[in-house]
Amino acid sequence: MGPMSSNELLTTLTTDEQQQLLDVAAASIWSGLRTGRPLEVSADEFSTALRQPRATFVTLRIGEALRGCMGSLAANVPLVCDVARNAYAAAFRDPRFPPVSAAELDSLEIHISVLSPPEPLPFASEADLLSKIRPGVDGLILYEDGHRGTLLPAVWDHIRDPGEFLAHLKLKAGLPADYWSETIRIERYTAESIPA
Repeated sequence: MGPMSSNELLTTLTTDEQQQLLDVAAASIWSGLRTGRPLEVSADEFSTALRQPRATFVTLRIGEALRGCMGSLAANVPLVCDVARNAYAAAFRDPRFPPVSAAELDSLEIHISVLSPPEPLPFASEADLLSKIRPGVDGLILYEDGHRGTLLPAVWDHIRDPGEFLAHLKLKAGLPADYWSETIRIERYTAESIPA
């Protein structure tokens, strides 16, 4: 048997661990309202799985409306610390929205995406790339000439077509939707969604 890929080494979080992450995210937003800073988290107080370096995104919604989404693509800090930092950032640092107010707390829905390590997605052309994208599964990162953008796997809930997904990814990276060049690089990742 060959060596396991980095994605196979990642364990699925237990229901209790998922709830702890949601609690930490909510507490970090509350901390932001009270102190102007994210929650200080001591990773040593949590399970081994929550202490592993993992990259996350935290998405906030009120009803169907997006209220903030911030995250990291590189796993540099323990998972529980990354969630605390990104929950605070989604509530108070997303440049698309004003800071979350205390009046919004009760209606705020928190969603966490725990990312697998990104892996290069080789392709020969745009058509080849589109044939390799897995709808409903892949999150993608696009790199091109100083531009970078990502779309989480959760975006497939709203965009079902790979061509449309790629067009939105280009726009997110600050490129025209119909842009193409031979130097575009794509990485893909999967995400564990909390709540599922």
